This record gives sequence, structure tokens and C-alpha cells, in this order.
Amino acid sequence: MATMISTFRNQSVRSAALPAACLLLLGIFTAPQLDAQTPHPATRGAFEVTSLPGRKLYAQPDDASVIAARKKLAADPKNVSLILALSQAQAGRRQYREAIATCTKGLAFAPKNADLYIERGHREVGLREFRAAERDLARAASLDPKKLDAFYHLGLAHYFQGQFAAAADSFRKALALAKTNDSVIDCSNWLYVSLRRAGRPAEAAQVLKRITPSMKNTEPHLLFYLRLERFYQGALTEQAVLPLKPADPNDTEAELAFDTVTYGVGNWHLYNNHDTKRATALFREVVTGNAWNAWGFVGSEVELARMRTSHAR
Repeated sequence: MATMISTFRNQSVRSAALPAACLLLLGIFTAPQLDAQTPHPATRGAFEVTSLPGRKLYAQPDDASVIAARKKLAADPKNVSLILALSQAQAGRRQYREAIATCTKGLAFAPKNADLYIERGHREVGLREFRAAERDLARAASLDPKKLDAFYHLGLAHYFQGQFAAAADSFRKALALAKTNDSVIDCSNWLYVSLRRAGRPAEAAQVLKRITPSMKNTEPHLLFYLRLERFYQGALTEQAVLPLKPADPNDTEAELAFDTVTYGVGNWHLYNNHDTKRATALFREVVTGNAWNAWGFVGSEVELARMRTSHAR
């Protein structure tokens, strides 16, 4: 659960609320003009990746946690726990390429450490390097089949590639390992949507039966997924579940909630009633934000790009 929740908690985010690119009409979606929301070059970190729509995405500069973690690792460079701590601190600043490099150095002397493969695969998903993530996370799962995070993030790698049946298989394995309500909520969300996208609505409906009216979340970020599941069950309306778009582009917590739920509702419009117009509008709202490593952001990019590719054929 620690790795899964880190994506949400460290975006200043995710445990699995996990966990996995496109446009509707040519010309209907263009790379958003975000100069007003993009950090000034003097205050932003290194370039990380070009988004699927063509927007350059940047890290944030080092903070005290990155500096401290790097210093501790320098004093004990083969300590896997310290390697993971540095990678997670870097990821908290959206320094995903740096986090991947940190894990790669660790794997050079600890090639059978499942946690290093999970951590590297997790960050590869965030960089839209889905195939590389799939390889690393499958390796982690083979090294330690009891690692919920390995199957959860492997499910995301499959999901974002449009491999929905494979994603469902991975999320089902993750759910089988869940020991807390938070893990159940998280894994159930992604298993449900994977099955819906795979065209298996009856199986998806069975997944939601475990999400009872009395179920509560502990991790605050998991409330996003729990509310989405209430929406899928029909207990909440779209109007009730959708959060307002954050007025402050630097309010990361509000953006995480917005990205997660808005993507989930847009996705519902795709598989439930094939309303690509409404889905596209919601996805486009998400990708104008700054929390580019949130799964809702990644998912929105993927769907917009997939729509564009489909239309061009």
C-alpha cells in the first residue's frame, strides 16, 4: 500500500486507487495553451517528458526531502531502503526520470529486488513508458507474487495500453491480496473499469458488490475512488460526484481530486453510453492541469490520443 498511495500523497500522488493516449476528431483537440499555469523556467525543474498531445512536462526543483534522501544514500550507497526513499522523494517532486535512474543504479547490485522493479515500473507508467513498465512490473510479480503493488501497477501499464482484459487480470490478482478497505476500494475501482472497457459488464457489477454502503476509506485520497464507485452504483449522480475545477493551478490536492473523478466520469460516458462528446469535454478539462503524473491525467491523455488515432483510420 505504501507505494500505491505515494503517487497521490507525494504530488505536492497514490496505494492503488489504481491503477492503466487520445482525440475524438482531428482538430477538435489541440495541445492546451498553458503558459499561465506552467512554472517559470527559473522555478521549475528538469524537462521530464513530452505529453501525448505534445505538451512539455517538467519536474519540480529539489526540496528538503530530496536533498536529505540523497545525502543519506551517499553515506550508504548500497542500502536498498535508502535507494527507494530517494526515488520516492524524487517522484514526489515529479522527478520521474531521476527516480528511474536511482532505481536502475540499485538494480545493478540488487537485480532480484522486487521493490526496486515496482518503484521503477511505477515511475515508468507516469512517464507514459508503458511497455517498459509492463516488463519491470511483470518481473516484480514473478519475483514476489505477494506484492499487491506489483499487480496493481502492472494493471495500470496494461490498462493505459488498451489491454483491458490483461489489466483486469492484474487488478483481480491485486484485489485478492488486499487486506484493508483502502486497498479494496483502490483495486476495485480499476478492476471495475477494466472489465467495463473489456466488454464484461456482468463481471464488473459483481466487483462493486464488495463496496457496501457502510464501507469507509482511511487514506484521504481513496475517497476519490470510493465516491466514483458510489457513482458507478447509481448512489451518486454525475452532478454530485464531479468536483469543481480548482481555481488555483498550484492547489495540487484539489487538482488530484478533480483529475481522478473527472477522468472516471468521462470514462464512464465512453463505456456506459458511448457519449464521446461528453467524454472528450471532460478529458480535455483534465489535461489543462499541472498534476501530469496523476492517473486521471494520464488516462485522459491516453483516451484523447486513442480517439484521434481511431478517427484518422
